[in-house]
Amino acid sequence: MQRDIFTDEHDAFRDLCRTFMAKEVMPFHEQWESDGQVSREVWKAAGAAGLLGMAVPEEYGGGGVDDFRYNAILTEEISSAGASGIGFPLQNDVVAPYLLRLGTDEQKKRWLPGFCSGEIITAIAMTEPGTGSDLQGIATNARRDGDDWILNGSKTFITNGIMADLVIVVAKTDPEAKHQGFSLLVVESGMEGFERGRRLKKVGMKAQDTAELSFTDVRVPAANVLGELGQGFIYLMQNLAQERLSIAVGSAAGAATALHQTLEYTKDRKAFGRPVSNFQNTRFELAEMDTEVTIAQVFVDRCIREHVEGELSVPDAAKAKWWTSDLLKRVVDRCVQLHGGYGYMLEYPIAKAFVDSRVQAIYGGTNEIMKEIIGRSLIG
Repeated sequence: MQRDIFTDEHDAFRDLCRTFMAKEVMPFHEQWESDGQVSREVWKAAGAAGLLGMAVPEEYGGGGVDDFRYNAILTEEISSAGASGIGFPLQNDVVAPYLLRLGTDEQKKRWLPGFCSGEIITAIAMTEPGTGSDLQGIATNARRDGDDWILNGSKTFITNGIMADLVIVVAKTDPEAKHQGFSLLVVESGMEGFERGRRLKKVGMKAQDTAELSFTDVRVPAANVLGELGQGFIYLMQNLAQERLSIAVGSAAGAATALHQTLEYTKDRKAFGRPVSNFQNTRFELAEMDTEVTIAQVFVDRCIREHVEGELSVPDAAKAKWWTSDLLKRVVDRCVQLHGGYGYMLEYPIAKAFVDSRVQAIYGGTNEIMKEIIGRSLIG
C-alpha cells in the first residue's frame, strides 16, 4: 500500500539516511556489538550529515525543521538496517524536546551546538533498580544547598549511559509533594560524584551501550535545572507520547523488514525439490503477516500525521506502541520458524532481529502500562 505522508524533501532525506547507514554504520556494526557500544566517530559523522537535531533551530547548529517525519524516516532506516546500536532516536526523539521546550537561552547556547554536531551524546535517566514504569516510585533525590542541588541516587537501564556527556536526571526535589515533587537536573560528564556502573549485558541490542548510573553528593548548579522546579512529572508525561510513537515507528519498520527478508529467503530456500514459498502453509503465513504489517503501518502513519499537526493523543500513542511492538515479536518469531534451523543462527539477520526486538514491548513503558493508559481513557 502506497504511503502518502512524505514529500519529495522527505524522500531525499531517506536517501541520505540510507547512504549514511551503508557507509558509516553497517561496515562497523558487528565490531560495535563486540565492543558493547558504537564509536564516537559515528556520532560526529551523523552530526556532519545533518542527522542530529533536525528540529533544533539553525542558530544552534540544527536543521531548523520541526517535523517529526524526518525523525521517523531516520528511525525507519536504522530499524530496516538492523543497526540496533545507534542511539540517534533517543537523542532526536526523546532528549531534544526537553532541551528545546524547557531550556533557557543560556542552556541552549551551551548544549545544543554540541548536541547537533555529535560531540555531546545525551541520555535521560528515569528508571531505577527498584522502580521501572512506576515513575512515582523514583527515589533519587536532590536537596538544595545554596544555589546548588546535591544529587543522590542511582539509575539503571540507561541507554547511551556509558557514552553520555549530558544526562537529564529525574529526581525528587520536594520529599513532601507527590506529582509536584520531581524536577529535571542536567548532570554533565566530569561532575564529581557522578559515576557510571557496569555496562549491562543484554539479550540483544548488544552494540547499544546500556548502563547503571550512580550519583553520590553530585553538586548540580542551579543553571543546570531544566524547566521549573517541581514540574518534572508533568514534563515527562508531556514528552512520553513522542517517545512511544518513536518506538512504534521502529517496530513497524522492523516487522516489515523481517517479513521482506523472510519472503526472499523462502523463495530461494528449497525443500522436497521446490521453493519453501510454494508450500501453502508458507503462503498463508506470509499473507497473514503482510496483512498485519500493512495495517500497522497505516495506523502508525496516521499517528505520525496527527503528531506533526499537534493532535496525537496520549492513548493513541500508547495504542501504537503496544500494538506494533507486540506485532514485531509475533512477526519475527514466525519468520524465524520459516527460516528453519538457519533462523536460529546469528549469521542470519532474522536471528539478530529475534533477540533485538524483544525489548520493544518493555521500554518506553511496558505494554501492560500502555493498556492501562488506554483503559483509563475509556472509563474516564
